[in-house]
Amino acid sequence: MKQFFKFVLATIVGLIFTFLIIVFICFLIVVGASSDKGVHVDSNSVLHISFNGTIPERTPNNPLADIPFLGLDDNKSVGLNDILADIKKAKTDDNIKGIYLDESYIESQQATVEEIRNALIDFKKSGKFIIAYAEVYTQSFYYLASVADKVYINPKGIFEFKGFSSQITFLKGALDKLGIEAQIIKVGTYKSAVEPLILTKMSDANRMQVTSYLGSLYDHFLTNIGKSRNISKDSLFNYANNLTIQYPEDALKYRLVDGLKYKDEILDELKARTGTNKKSNVASVDLNEYAKSDAENDYKDEKTSSSGGRIAIIYASGEITGGEGDDNTIGSERISKALRKARLDNKIKAVVLRVNSPGGSSLASDVMWREVMLTKKAKPIIVSMGDLAASGGYYISCAADSIFAEPNTITGSIGIFAILPNMQKLFNDKLGITFDGVNTGKYADLGDISKPLTPDERLILQNQVNHGYDDFTKAVAAGRHKTQAYINSIGQGRVWTGEQAIKIGLVDKLGNIDDAIHSAAKMAGLHEYNLITYPEQKSFFDKVGSNFNVEMKTRALKSELGINYKYYEQIKGMTEMMRTPQTRLPYDIVVN
Repeated sequence: MKQFFKFVLATIVGLIFTFLIIVFICFLIVVGASSDKGVHVDSNSVLHISFNGTIPERTPNNPLADIPFLGLDDNKSVGLNDILADIKKAKTDDNIKGIYLDESYIESQQATVEEIRNALIDFKKSGKFIIAYAEVYTQSFYYLASVADKVYINPKGIFEFKGFSSQITFLKGALDKLGIEAQIIKVGTYKSAVEPLILTKMSDANRMQVTSYLGSLYDHFLTNIGKSRNISKDSLFNYANNLTIQYPEDALKYRLVDGLKYKDEILDELKARTGTNKKSNVASVDLNEYAKSDAENDYKDEKTSSSGGRIAIIYASGEITGGEGDDNTIGSERISKALRKARLDNKIKAVVLRVNSPGGSSLASDVMWREVMLTKKAKPIIVSMGDLAASGGYYISCAADSIFAEPNTITGSIGIFAILPNMQKLFNDKLGITFDGVNTGKYADLGDISKPLTPDERLILQNQVNHGYDDFTKAVAAGRHKTQAYINSIGQGRVWTGEQAIKIGLVDKLGNIDDAIHSAAKMAGLHEYNLITYPEQKSFFDKVGSNFNVEMKTRALKSELGINYKYYEQIKGMTEMMRTPQTRLPYDIVVN
């Protein structure tokens, strides 16, 4: 009887605890929903823009972003879609008098920064001001800030202007010590994703391609800063090459900034520009709050009407995998469903496929390429490339009617590879583990990581990879209206910038997602249209339910490892690449 009452009491306590959790979650939902109500923007306001970290393609669907709860509120990132929309909205909002571009640490790559920069340039056409200020200017933030009417730095601040650097981490030495051999099967002279596993430094071919695309990115960077600051590109090159800009006074002397000021002096200038009393605070609204404001959003609605057709924007962002994927990875099943839905919906007259991906599974890429092909037969489909649309990212793009890229988009990398580890020495020599078994066929144990490949097995895998490359180049040749021989000559895994890609026929036009939308509307004969986005973003509670533990582990690792987290990611990524043939970038391209 005593045991019975113990179980009953435990059940009652559990029910009460569960009830309290449900009530608490419902409370958070209500608070979150109320925080989404329209935000009022005072007259003579300044739009305050500051970035910290990676900028996603779309604003995460998190109604609790403003509520402290187990640390889940710390990612209040605004997606590129809302950033561009809000800057355009502020351009015609009478309550917004200007933009205050505050110190930012931007981890996103250059095409994302380029789209925001171009939006700020367009904003200036309204006659409104932009003021930029920072204690520390990274090169990425300065590129953004250089369009401002006035660029200020703290008198004791740091100004980084030293040129671009791209570094690769090689793992071969570590693998050798562990007794692991990376057995590589690939096609492509420049398909250097495997180099960190089999070399200790860059191959000559890889060094040549990195020098080429890094030079293209740097030339674009210097050219645009020169235009904004009225400084010759050669002068800027020399400043960086000789590290001329070491102190804020140097940045002022060589006209990269307009003044050395403390924060209080910046606030005084903002007050003067907005007609605010010196004893009052400047009326301002943060970017994430402005997205909720009740001002008319011209970016989203300027070409819309209830009687017009629809244009679907399908976001494909992240590494390419099979299955569903999520908001940060491209699952072939999820994107294929979105393409089919858009294709079969008669109200949708055109599709814009937004691709931001380094590639991934070659099979998953081919699955989505097929859906793009079928969509093209039914209605116009335009690709808009983000930071990356390379290898598998280019595979899913190549069948579109037209391809738009930013000058500093990373694309191309038309090649394929497979990795199969041989861990015989690790198992036998390091761990003292041996294996034995019985096979019913000569190749029954093909893919066994406890032994090296035989010459016959390697030939089988090489033929499979060759077949995949042949399919890839045929798809690109058909989509781009080129010969397969020509695509092979510019393929071989070589990486190109958007500016280079347009010259060799891999890209049609340089432009942003807005340009792609306008092109899709023109092809569909639409003068008025509504925009609809796919795939549907996963809700916050779906993410909590499916990835909560993963999210917590990731946060803990990032906190513990700090800047070294990137090495953990690289090793983890290498192990995941060993599962299936890959069409992906040679490595995670990071430009410092």
